[in-house]
Amino acid sequence: MLVLCCLFPLSLLAGQQDLEMLLKELDAVIECKDSYILPKEKELSELRLRLKNTKNNRQKYELCDKLFTAYLHYQADSALSYVERKQELLPFLDEPVLEQELIINRAEVMGVMGMYSWAEQLLSQVKPGILTPELLGYYYRTMRANYGWFADYLVHKELENMYQEKAHIYRDSIMLTTKPGIDHDIVAAEKMMVEGEIDKSLDMLHRLSENNPDLRQQAFINYILAEAYGLKGDVDNQIHRLALTAIADLKFGTREYASLQKLAYLLYDRGDVDRAYNYLNCSMEDAVACNARLRFSEVTEFFPIVDKAYKLKVERGRTIRYGLLFFASFLSLVLIVCVWWLYRWNKKLSLMRLNLSATNEQLRLVNRELAQTGKVKEAYIAHYLELCVAYLDKLEAYRRSLAKLAMASRIDDLFKAIKSEQFIKDERKDFYHNFDKSFLELFPNFIVSFNDLLMEEERVHPKSNELLTTELRIFALIRLGVTDSNAIAHFLGYSLATVYNYRSRMKNRAKGNKENFEQEVMNL
Repeated sequence: MLVLCCLFPLSLLAGQQDLEMLLKELDAVIECKDSYILPKEKELSELRLRLKNTKNNRQKYELCDKLFTAYLHYQADSALSYVERKQELLPFLDEPVLEQELIINRAEVMGVMGMYSWAEQLLSQVKPGILTPELLGYYYRTMRANYGWFADYLVHKELENMYQEKAHIYRDSIMLTTKPGIDHDIVAAEKMMVEGEIDKSLDMLHRLSENNPDLRQQAFINYILAEAYGLKGDVDNQIHRLALTAIADLKFGTREYASLQKLAYLLYDRGDVDRAYNYLNCSMEDAVACNARLRFSEVTEFFPIVDKAYKLKVERGRTIRYGLLFFASFLSLVLIVCVWWLYRWNKKLSLMRLNLSATNEQLRLVNRELAQTGKVKEAYIAHYLELCVAYLDKLEAYRRSLAKLAMASRIDDLFKAIKSEQFIKDERKDFYHNFDKSFLELFPNFIVSFNDLLMEEERVHPKSNELLTTELRIFALIRLGVTDSNAIAHFLGYSLATVYNYRSRMKNRAKGNKENFEQEVMNL
């Protein structure tokens, strides 16, 4: 039981998918309907050409009969014209029974064109007693079809039932004049359906469908199956069989049919307004082309309802599209604003990154300078601590030598030593030598770099017995951060004017911007 419950929804889903595929096939057939008209037109053209070239009256009559049959459910006016052509040929054939055939032909065309009263009057003129068995069967089929159409056309229920009953009576007559076979059984199945034996009718129709009937017979079987399923309330199978019938009708080039508009009604009830509208449009075009008044009347009676629903759906779809378009436009605007905002922030971020990169570079330079300055300070502090110790030792030695002179009462030598400046000169010279040596150890490329800032003919080169010239020593102090002229003058034992002169002279000898000369020296 559980397995059956699980399989039932699956089978239902598969059935719905098959039905949808069949309806899509029908949609495709309607889309290329004109391509199925071409073979029909070719057939009609060939028959007309043969009729034009035929001299034999009997052959002309038979060709007119074929053209009548081909045009009957394709273009009723043309079918009627070939009945008149047959009438013109009748005196040449000497077959009185053909007069009865022409009456039935006219009645059949009138039935297709919706002139049921005229068709009934014409059929009342037929003399069944003189008809051949073949013509008698044709007569009964025309009577049944005309009464059936008349019943479908009438609005009054009692009259409709009366004509349905007449049509049913002629089914018995058709069965009596039809040879045993599939055509006989189709009518028998239809009779069972009308009499309420729907299941028996379905069983027989399914058996007939499995016996490989021709396409015309299969289309008729499918149509009766659709009617039977409709009576049972099985709408899915009814739609399935009507779709098969409609496909066959359109592929045959038939323009007078009931299958497509009935299918449209069922699909409309199911909410498939698009297909219902499309199918009714196709039915209306074909009914007008065929001059089939009943079919045109059936379509025009229901078309306004479907047309209104279709227009409402289109309008609703348009409203939804406009809403979606507005929403998409709004989202696009928001997206544009977001992109613009992101673009601005990206520009700011890029600028911040550039600034940060520049700041980092400056920090690296400052750190490098600080590190270098730190090394310079460490080196000079260590060096000058050594000098201070050395000078203390020298002062102590000098004091002892003076003390010895005083203890030995060598007063003249003592005064002579005190008044002498040689000691100071020697110490100052030694001090500058140590300064130059220490500076060049820290900045070995100073002289070359300094000369690069000067014009070539103005460059400074120390003599062989000196490390730095006076000018180089002044700017060595500037490189170390001693920029005050007083401090420089005191350090070197020069006058302030001398220091100013040296600094001004070197600026004038610079090959670049003279105002930035000393700053460039500090950056060496």
